[in-house]
Amino acid sequence: MTTPSDPADAPGQARPRERRQRVQAAETGMSVLKALARLGGRASLTAIAAQIDESPAKMHRYLVSLIEAGFVAQEAGTQQYHLGIEALQIGLAAMRQADPIRLAETSLVRLRERLEVTCFIAVMGNKGPTIVRIEEPGLPVIVNARVGSVMPLLWSATGRVFLGLLDDSTVQVLAQAELDALTPEQRAGLDRDDPIGKLRDAVRAHGCAAVRDTNLKGISAVAAPVRDYTGRVCAVLTALGATGGFDAALDGPIANAVRDEAGAISALLGFSA
Repeated sequence: MTTPSDPADAPGQARPRERRQRVQAAETGMSVLKALARLGGRASLTAIAAQIDESPAKMHRYLVSLIEAGFVAQEAGTQQYHLGIEALQIGLAAMRQADPIRLAETSLVRLRERLEVTCFIAVMGNKGPTIVRIEEPGLPVIVNARVGSVMPLLWSATGRVFLGLLDDSTVQVLAQAELDALTPEQRAGLDRDDPIGKLRDAVRAHGCAAVRDTNLKGISAVAAPVRDYTGRVCAVLTALGATGGFDAALDGPIANAVRDEAGAISALLGFSA
């Protein structure tokens, strides 16, 4: 008389279990790599295990496999683990694809549909902040803002974000040239003792900028920085509209939406606040 076999031992049953085990192993391996990244790219076995709440013995087995695959390496002197050459190659490939203009497209559409205002992204060009992508609502506000338009540093929300947060000598030179060209009436709208410094301080204090009727009469705008993986401002996201129906408060819904979308683009570029 034969004993019935365990259903779990049947070939058809074993294969799904093996697949689940492989998936779980892959997930754990990725968790180890993520833990190393969060720890700055270099850490001890104990620190890695604590980061993902697993035993050091289990982590050691996975680290050995990752070392064999080139994703992790171990320093002989300190015995610390760090990201290996294969991880570096993946990171470089991702960085090459990290184009702020392309990544901003979805955010621009979301802002336009959610707020029903004109939205654009600008980068710093040799003549100043330059619009490179724009989205307009069904009834666009009539403004002289198109792809290729250059925004002033002192009077536009876009320009002020670059002025305050981008540490670049070109920005300072262009801002000083704008300041020197102002009429006495225009100069009166800025701080008398340190006009550029005060504008920079305001942007740094709030992490964004807003203007009302300064660049164009009847037009208000809010802008927020887009940062790359190093934290450098690589672009600025801006929303603008007719002053009468546009809330330019720095803690208002438009400013919050622009900051959120700028943060989302920055995250896609590898920036971690």
